[in-house]
Amino acid sequence: MRTIAATVLALAFASCDGADEGPREVLPDLDQVAPRALSVIQDDGRERLVFISAVENVGRGALVVSGRRAETLGPDMSARQLVRRADGGTAEYPMRLRLEFVVSETHRHWHLLGFERYELHTTAGEPVGDDRKTGFCLGDRYDARGSVRIPGEPPRPVWTQNCGKNQPERLRVLQGISPGYGDDYVPRLEGQFIDVTDLPAGRYVLVHRVNPEGDIREASYENNAASVLLELRRPAGALPEVEVLATCEASERCGT
Repeated sequence: MRTIAATVLALAFASCDGADEGPREVLPDLDQVAPRALSVIQDDGRERLVFISAVENVGRGALVVSGRRAETLGPDMSARQLVRRADGGTAEYPMRLRLEFVVSETHRHWHLLGFERYELHTTAGEPVGDDRKTGFCLGDRYDARGSVRIPGEPPRPVWTQNCGKNQPERLRVLQGISPGYGDDYVPRLEGQFIDVTDLPAGRYVLVHRVNPEGDIREASYENNAASVLLELRRPAGALPEVEVLATCEASERCGT
């Protein structure tokens, strides 16, 4: 296991700039993608606004999170962010975020809690709903820029493990997102929704926010929120309908 972890880390950091000049730390830059593929479904007698969420790493350094615990009796793991230094070394930073082994219909692996947050606001900014998402298994799910390579991007996905799937006894877990890659979640995954059952028709702003507590060290925090302005309609005798009126890739106040 230690050999595998060392190999993964070496690959994750292989493309980082190791020259003496440049930043002391080669940091990730998490870019929140605006919500898309919105719809309203009915589940367990409730109306749920569902959507795709995605986060891309546009920085020069990989996001690497190491989870660990001393024994299998505890329910969760503490987390540390591993950051590559420009001189080739690695720094470790304790995180407030935790990892938890989640068992549900679509998940059975170690989740990083609190990585991303979904919020629904009125156009005046008043919160009217939030998500039930339990956490995230980070990985290189897709190439964020296709054939366009960014500095530090590895030639192939590095983080392809499934976060200790079916292994609740694990004492160590590594997960992350390489430069140039993104991690996305399709609609209707466990917890990926906002309940709108009691919400009247009208215009609302759906905000997706990565690293909401600022616990992850990044090169920039200016692109950590994205949003859409939506119209929620309630036709008689039918499920609510939702239409996206505007998309704001770098703002939490879309159309307001």
